[in-house]
Amino acid sequence: MSLVSYEPWNLLDRFYQQLNHLPYSEMNSWRPAVDIKEEKDCFLIIADVPGVDPKDIDITMENGILTIKGERCSGIKSSNEKYKRLERTKDDFYRCFSLPDTADSERIEAKGANGVLKITIPKYEKVQPRRIEVKS
Repeated sequence: MSLVSYEPWNLLDRFYQQLNHLPYSEMNSWRPAVDIKEEKDCFLIIADVPGVDPKDIDITMENGILTIKGERCSGIKSSNEKYKRLERTKDDFYRCFSLPDTADSERIEAKGANGVLKITIPKYEKVQPRRIEVKS
């Protein structure tokens, strides 16, 4: 079984994308690029999150759904400053992924460094068949 992206807010996401194309829109949505890789003993989720402090990322696991959300800030302290152009605003992101039954949700680990978030989701150890002796 493989990981499947689960995006419950896809309709709202498209709505926000359309709002972003309106002139002077202050609504902003951002979806970090994500790679998902399956290895022999684990799944890896690698997300590009430039400008996001790892402490501003919230990762939760509930009912087989892994949720990643957070925000990046541009560092602008005051809205009274006189900018000629402002493209680096505060952005929130939200991504969800459905995990397969083989994923061990109790041992998930996440590391963030240099704008890259790496989530390691171990697989359960495969249970080997056991021979049962028939007694006479």
